[in-house]
Amino acid sequence: MSSATVEPRPTPQNPVVWLWRHFREFRRTRPFWGGLLAMIAGVPILYFPYAHLSLGGVTIAMSTTAGAGSLIIGVLMIILGLTAWFQPAVRVFGGIATILLTLVSIPVSNLAGFGMALLPGLIGGGLMVSWAPLPEPKAEGRRGHRARKGAAVAESVATEPAEAPVAETPAAETSAPEAPTAKLPAQSSAEPLAKWSTKALAKGGAAEPAAEAKLPEQAAEEQAAEKQAAEKQAVSMDKQAAEEREETR
Repeated sequence: MSSATVEPRPTPQNPVVWLWRHFREFRRTRPFWGGLLAMIAGVPILYFPYAHLSLGGVTIAMSTTAGAGSLIIGVLMIILGLTAWFQPAVRVFGGIATILLTLVSIPVSNLAGFGMALLPGLIGGGLMVSWAPLPEPKAEGRRGHRARKGAAVAESVATEPAEAPVAETPAAETSAPEAPTAKLPAQSSAEPLAKWSTKALAKGGAAEPAAEAKLPEQAAEEQAAEKQAAEKQAVSMDKQAAEEREETR
């Protein structure tokens, strides 16, 4: 079993990291800051006409006839900010409406909440109008990039020099010198036949051990080559998996 066939062990996820990752994805796919500033601008416009401030034990109420207008402007700005978050398609309309409501709140709602809603409303509306989604990467480009990477890895594996085969030296036939003996007529006629049979047996016996010795060496070389190829494939797949994780991040 190699690292390419082993199932990845599930890593425990930190909830803080998980929340931050999803918040970052949410923030990058919509006019987040424009909607936030629009909602912030709607709070002082909505609050001050109905607030009761106490100064030195004296309660001051700033309720005027424009209280209903301030209520409507503040609620609309908060709704426009939420709409920019959850419906980014209407961001241009929401930005223009936020800018107009901020300008209308200057004479209607206590100078735009005593100036506290003026800058956040104008900046938030401008951010909503100018925001645009990022272009999505093409799926074909990614597939082509991965295919090129796989081809490069396969080419590098194929171009690596193979191990040189071990040269085998045939076993030399050694024969001990024979002592001179007297030859009989029957022996002289049978000697060539005996020599031929002993030579054939010697060749066959020497070829079989050599072939038997050659088979384990070839098997060991094939096992080593398969092991190296499996290790290289595992390393290449680990690199591709790491690159895909980095791309997804």
